[in-house]
Amino acid sequence: MPMKGVRRFGVSGKLSPRYIGPFEILERVGSLAYRLDLPPQLFGIHNVFHVSMLRKYVLHPQNVIDYQVIEVGEDVTYKERPIGILEWKWRVMRNRSIPFVKVQWQRHASDEATWEREDEMRCLFPQLFE
Repeated sequence: MPMKGVRRFGVSGKLSPRYIGPFEILERVGSLAYRLDLPPQLFGIHNVFHVSMLRKYVLHPQNVIDYQVIEVGEDVTYKERPIGILEWKWRVMRNRSIPFVKVQWQRHASDEATWEREDEMRCLFPQLFE
């Protein structure tokens, strides 16, 4: 079973989310840690975070917080799905040329699109090339 596109929270990867939230702080745990009020779909994630992992939220009365629903499995993984192909490019090596495609991923901005090999993307996601 291919594991490409399956990510865990906390594992570094080019498609792992930088920040999720904002969430309410319930209490201070120790001098540098906070307990957060996480939504039910993140039930498998420990709710105490170091202050370096948190980001300040500036309250604005017109801001309405809209949570993105992330389908998280029981083992706290989620599947990244491509939305479409933005560009094609050939990478020229010494003896051959390899086709690459720039892929726009679900729940990511267009500036976070990644270059992937065309043959791998055709095998994993043939619906993109129809």
